[in-house]
Formats: sequence, C-alpha cells, structure tokens
Amino acid sequence: MKETPLSNCERDFLLKAIEEKKRLDGRQTYDYRKTKIVFGTDFGCCFVELGKTRVMAQVSCELVAPKENRPNEGFMLFNIELSPMASPAFEQGRQSELLVKLNRQLERCLRNSKCIDIESLCVVSGEKVWQIRVDVHMLNHDGNLMDTASIAAIAALCHFKRPDVGIQGDEVTVYSPEERDFIPLSIYHLPISVSFAFFQKGTYLLVDPCEREERVMDGLLMIAMNKHREICSIQSSGGIMLLKEQVMRCSKIASVKVSEITELISKALENDKTARKAGRCGFAESMPQQRITALKKDETAVEMTDVSEKATDIIQKAEAPPSTIQQLATPVPGVGLVGHGVQNSWGIDEDEQDEKEVSSSDEVKMEMEQKQVEQGDVVELSDSEEEDVVILHPETADRNYKNTSSSSHQKGSAGSKKKLRK
Repeated sequence: MKETPLSNCERDFLLKAIEEKKRLDGRQTYDYRKTKIVFGTDFGCCFVELGKTRVMAQVSCELVAPKENRPNEGFMLFNIELSPMASPAFEQGRQSELLVKLNRQLERCLRNSKCIDIESLCVVSGEKVWQIRVDVHMLNHDGNLMDTASIAAIAALCHFKRPDVGIQGDEVTVYSPEERDFIPLSIYHLPISVSFAFFQKGTYLLVDPCEREERVMDGLLMIAMNKHREICSIQSSGGIMLLKEQVMRCSKIASVKVSEITELISKALENDKTARKAGRCGFAESMPQQRITALKKDETAVEMTDVSEKATDIIQKAEAPPSTIQQLATPVPGVGLVGHGVQNSWGIDEDEQDEKEVSSSDEVKMEMEQKQVEQGDVVELSDSEEEDVVILHPETADRNYKNTSSSSHQKGSAGSKKKLRK
C-alpha cells in the first residue's frame, strides 16, 4: 500500500508555515519532541517514544562460531522491522528503500563506530563467541524513525546483560541467572543520531521533522554523535548541496541534543535499577496512575476502632471446628470405615439394627393376630392386657366363648372315660 499523497493546499500551507518559523505541533525551529524511555521486564527490552513515534528494541544473544580471519571477535547484528501496525504505507515481508536506508544508517551508527567492545564477546578463541542481535520494531510512525531507532537500540544495549560462561577443558557451560549473575556489555560511548530537514533548497532548517514535514522536505541530514562531540557517522539524502557553514551549524545543534538524550538514558537506567531492587519493574509499572488502564487503585480507608475487643469476643464464642476423624466417621450406607480412632462399621449402628428387628417382629405379631381374629381363633391375653381389651362385637365373642367351653367340656369327659377304662 502506498502513502496517501498530500494535496497542493496542504503542501503550500506547510511550506508557508515553515517560512514564518511556525510548526504544526507548536514547536520552534530547533526544538526536539518530548522523549520518553521505558525498559521492559527482560534485560535488553526498551520502549522509546519521540512525540507520537513509538519504537521497541529487543536485544538477544547466542553462542556461534567466529569468522576464520577474526577468531577473537564476536558479532553485532541489527534488524529493523517496519510493520503495517506502524503505518498503512508499510508492507509486511517486503524491503523498501526506507527500510534499507534505516538498516545501513543504524549499522554505521552503532557497529562501525565501535561503541561496543567486540573482543569481549569471545568465549573460546576460534570456537565460540557471542552473537548480539538487536531487533527494532516500529510500533507507530510519526516521522524521524532514525533518531528513535538509534535511541532505542543504544538504550537496549546498555540495559542488556548476557549470561556468564564457564570453561572446563573443552566443555563450555552457560550458567542460569540463579547460578550466576548476568554480565553487562562493555560499551565505550553512546552514539545517537540527530536528523535535520532542509526546505526550499537548503534555505530553511528544522530539527526532528514530523511525518508531514518529511513529505515536503527537499533533503535530510543525519549526524550520529556522542556526548564527547565525536562524529560517528554522517549521511545526507535528497540531492541537495549543503555548505560547510550549514554542516557545522548542524553539528553544534546535534552536540547539544546528544548530551541531553545521553543524560535521559542514564537517568532511565538508574530508575530501572532502583525499581528492580524494590521489586517493581516491567510494563505494568510504567503505566500512568489515575487512568482506566492503570493496574493499581487507591487504598480505601477502613475504621479499625475497638477491633481487638470484638475479635476476642468472637473467638470466645466460636466453637471448635470438627476434627477430620469425626468428619470421616460419618456413617454412609454400604461403606465401611476402618482406621485409628474410628469405629469399624458398615454405615449401620447396632442400636438401629436392634430397633429395626424389634419393629419387624411387632409387625409380624400384629398381622398374625389380625388373621386369627378374622378366622375366629381365640387369643390368650394376660391379666394386664385384659383390662385394656375392648370388645367391639359382643355377639361374635359370646359364640366363640360357647364353642370353646363346649369343646373343653367334651375333651374333659373323654379324658375321664379313658381313665375309667384303664
């Protein structure tokens, strides 16, 4: 996807504002946008905001074999990624002229300036060296990507720490952070890039151009310098001819801006160091307070009057919790409980079993008595039970009594006859 072209009205308005020494965001000609540096949770992770331009840099390392002609030197690799998330003009997986230009300028600024001691990355001469890789991701594009990328890359390298290595014979052991502390990189100086935009064939000059100003500029000058006023690299683009006085003027402005940014990086590193000692680090701690996206909230005040007296009353009234043995000893039908301090049972107590047997025998007796009453049989009662008997049908009772008396009389006569015969 290509960039949305500016209309002639917008172009004329921007050029006229630059002639009047006015800018869209209210800055002066030599003013730099507000810069913010935040470090992530891992070592070597850095977020840099330059106005609305936002960049993330991540440093990683691995052990590789060195070059044959330089067996005692490590490697430094730089990679810039322009994702469509930063701007719709960027395409995924396709190298553009801007991407190639940014990669070359970043390599000249950091690797060719020899700001890092590459020989300190050697582990075993000719066999193992450290390869340091710096990945720079563009998160939002609002102009001056080169300056933002250089700040993020050098700040991430200052924040990065590599694992410690032990050598025993031919074996190389990489220690974890629990075993040995990580070792920071040896950095000599901090080269930082400062960009200058020229308009109307070099007549007007602006520092830190934004995205719309970059569209109408005639040429761009990028100067990489450290706080010692040593120029690490310089590159111009756009096809304009600059005078010696213009280059010297830009270098003086760059020296002031580089010293300010270097102090900002050192302060950010100190703040991160103190935050890590206190146990507060990472992206969550960098979020501003009093916002919806903040992960913290204010503490609510609670009255704590007469809490000790109430607590003692509650503790005295509270009952002791049941023990685990009592909880395990609850009878469950069909389940046996065997253990120390637990009564062996299968979920049925003996008292309950006796009550069930007694109730079942009483029911059987009641059924037998009802059957005998229906069939007309005699039921023998004790003296105590006779007092409680109530005759519901006297006629049937008299008949039954007569029948029983006659039968008993016949049996008695038959017995006497037998005795006489004998």
